[in-house]
Amino acid sequence: MTTDPSQATEAPSTRADSHAPASVVAEYLTAFYRGDLDRVGQVLAQGFAFEGPFLRVEGRDGFLAGAEGLRSIVRGHRLLHQWDDGTDVSSVYEVDLETPGGRGSVLMSEWHTVRDGQLVSGRVVFDTAAFRALVPQR
Repeated sequence: MTTDPSQATEAPSTRADSHAPASVVAEYLTAFYRGDLDRVGQVLAQGFAFEGPFLRVEGRDGFLAGAEGLRSIVRGHRLLHQWDDGTDVSSVYEVDLETPGGRGSVLMSEWHTVRDGQLVSGRVVFDTAAFRALVPQR
């Protein structure tokens, strides 16, 4: 993946099915790190459950509300590795951030479950100190 959101491309898929779990996750990551929360909402199931260091939420609308603050600081991502096991997909990627506090990348890993072409759950882990160096608490 590219770090320039205007030039980001979909991750290549080895499957022709656009609803294959890895394709759905790649579409989500691309939309999320472009700041396209409208598209993200289309990929999430209504009951999407999310857990991360700073946000734990049940429901698509709650997740989108919680993610809104990141829209202005994300500058893209680079998918380093992705693998799937049935409906579960694990991704390791770098996120590029730009804030008044600085510019840099944070290594992240995310585990998603996909059903019927939509994400039903996600769990993200990352170095919170590296993130907070770029995004200080308010």
